[in-house]
Amino acid sequence: MANNYWLVKSEPFKYSWEQFKKDKKTFWDGVRNYQARNNLKSMKKGDQVFFYHSNEGMEIVGIAQVVKEFYQDPTTDDERWVAVDLKPVRALKAPVDLQQMKAEKRLQDLGLVRQGRLSVCPVTQEQWEVILELSDRNAKDGGKK
Repeated sequence: MANNYWLVKSEPFKYSWEQFKKDKKTFWDGVRNYQARNNLKSMKKGDQVFFYHSNEGMEIVGIAQVVKEFYQDPTTDDERWVAVDLKPVRALKAPVDLQQMKAEKRLQDLGLVRQGRLSVCPVTQEQWEVILELSDRNAKDGGKK
C-alpha cells in the first residue's frame, strides 16, 4: 500500500528540526484545530512528513516518518484531541522556503500555500516530488534560488 504524505509546522524556538534530530522521536501534540486534528487521525504508520519551520525561517527543512498512529493527546484530558509519534528521517539537501513554494505553479494547491495557518496538512505525491526537486535545485545553486 502506498504511503501518504503530510506537512507539519513547528516554530523553531518551540521545537526545531535540530531538537527533533537529537530526540530521535517525538509525539506531535498540542493541535487544537479540527481540520489539523482530522489530518493527524488520517496519518498511517510509515507515512512521510515534511517538517516546516514556521514564523522563523518559513521553510521545509526535513523529512520525518509516522511511527505511531493517533492516540489521545497526553497534554490534555479533552478526548477530542490526538497526537501521533514521528521520527526524523533526514534533512532536505537544502531548505525550501514559502516564497519559493508560492512561486511554483505546481504547488498552488498545496495546503501550506492555500491555508497558511493550518499546522498539519496533506501533501500529494506530485507536490512531494516537486518540493524535493526544489530542494535539489537549491542545493545545486548553493542555497536558495
